[in-house]
Amino acid sequence: MSELKNKVILEIKKIYDPEIPVNIYELGLIYKIDIENEKKVNIDMTLTSPNCPVAESLPNSVKENILKIDGIKDVDLKLVW
Repeated sequence: MSELKNKVILEIKKIYDPEIPVNIYELGLIYKIDIENEKKVNIDMTLTSPNCPVAESLPNSVKENILKIDGIKDVDLKLVW
């Protein structure tokens, strides 16, 4: 696994589901992490339920955390069910 992908995973692991004290990576909510040209990260993720109370803020938190990584210019995040 690349060093950059490890950094992405570490940032995602900082985000916890508000109803369960487990980070969203370990919960299995992240399905795919692809990195294009060391600058763009493509993420496929889901939520714990369609009525998740943080349905809007959780994906934004993922994007914001990943964009903190040096060199990352864009995050394309898709919610999948």
